[in-house]
Amino acid sequence: MKREELFKYAFEAWGVLPDHPFRQFPECAVLRHGVDGKWFAVVMPVPFDRLDASKRGESDIVDVVNLKCQPPLVTMFLEREGVFPAYHMNRRHWVSIVLDSSFPGEELFELLSLSRKLTAGKRRGC
Repeated sequence: MKREELFKYAFEAWGVLPDHPFRQFPECAVLRHGVDGKWFAVVMPVPFDRLDASKRGESDIVDVVNLKCQPPLVTMFLEREGVFPAYHMNRRHWVSIVLDSSFPGEELFELLSLSRKLTAGKRRGC
């Protein structure tokens, strides 16, 4: 899957467009909640050897998406190809998924939806 497909899904599902908050890193994009601006996904290029220490010295740059999940799901997903402990996020609650990996697109969309749900602010009564 390419980043554009992920962005298209987010727009069609929730009307969310990618935000580029880091002027010095314009290729990094964030998907946010409209009400409070909390992130539910971060898409960024990362040197592959930063994700997989066994690949030290390999300078291939890959696009990843960071998504929030519950800790038991993080543990389960880390056993899958193309899924790594979150890059620059809390590794107990977030995973990094390589976008051009064999990770199924429909499942990625489901995880994007889950991440959005898990990062939604709590609504308070009157």
